[in-house]
Amino acid sequence: MNSQRLEKLLDLMAIQNLDAIALNPGCNMRYLTNLDFHLMERPTILLIRHDGEMAFVLPILEASRAEKSFSKKHLFTYGDNPATWDNVFTSAFTHLRLGKSRVGVESTRLRFLEFNFLKKSLPESEIIAADEVFANFRIIKDQSEIGYMKKAAQIAQNALNDTLSKPVSGKSESELASLLTINLLKHGSGELPFLPIVASGKNSADPHATPSDRIVQSGDLLLFDWGASFEGYASDITRTFAVGEVDPLLTEIAEIVRQANQKGVISGKPGITAGSIDDATREVISTAGYGKYFIHRTGHGLGMESHEAPYIYSENSLILEPGMVFTVEPGIYLPGKGGVRIEDNVVITESGAKSLTDMPRELRVIR
Repeated sequence: MNSQRLEKLLDLMAIQNLDAIALNPGCNMRYLTNLDFHLMERPTILLIRHDGEMAFVLPILEASRAEKSFSKKHLFTYGDNPATWDNVFTSAFTHLRLGKSRVGVESTRLRFLEFNFLKKSLPESEIIAADEVFANFRIIKDQSEIGYMKKAAQIAQNALNDTLSKPVSGKSESELASLLTINLLKHGSGELPFLPIVASGKNSADPHATPSDRIVQSGDLLLFDWGASFEGYASDITRTFAVGEVDPLLTEIAEIVRQANQKGVISGKPGITAGSIDDATREVISTAGYGKYFIHRTGHGLGMESHEAPYIYSENSLILEPGMVFTVEPGIYLPGKGGVRIEDNVVITESGAKSLTDMPRELRVIR
């Protein structure tokens, strides 16, 4: 158990007037306990009271692993017979003496399975979304976390360079995505934070295109959106390439997106709003006359998940602080012709912003 992170969680709970909080297996549980559990058909839930007292309900087969971070008095284990599980949950929550209380949960992660056990075992309690608690729990990264993310970026960039060391013309998007996946693992990535997007020609105008059987050919834009992980932390990068000579219009939008990306990165500093980064990139693209073709936010936070707080959209008034990490990924998407996106991973420093990614952003011509 990480005591500093527990104290931070308890402080956030106090601000939200929560008597307890319930965690499913996932990033927040791993961040707090240094243990990695998976969601499965057996319920697993960690309940933390406002004073730090805990009850951890989990399958008995996981007990020895849990003892690395918990004392035995905090573990409430069960076997494979589902008929016994209700009693174990009741015992765990009786141990915490919650009674009538406000229990916060992860609204995007808590399943009906665990929710139902909570409701039955805490009939007098109010179970509410604790999204604000979790949005702020991991939002500031320390130097070790930033180091892991920089390494994840290096792995990703090396993997793409390896993939592009041979001609891409004549290969399908799916084939290139498979090659990139293999290279990510070869270069040291852990579990991929997401499957690579490889989109060519008119498919590149779809921001979340799925790699298809389309064959890459001369005159195409070729977009890669990919990432790696290192020690549980993610990178998320996008670069767009020209396969041979492309339409001058596509070269033009590539340069506009590069300028928008650059402005977004250099605009970052502590004390400004997350929304102002979006405003900065959007202004470049709108001034150039392509505002209606920039159809998504400028970015999202990055860390143990490839999408987390802070979210970089115009209306977000969140004040940026040192240690916040997010993507800057403006794009222009011309239906039927092609699209360009350039995405970097950026950390707010004491005096400005620093990119953890350094692959060239200009429209590079490949074969």
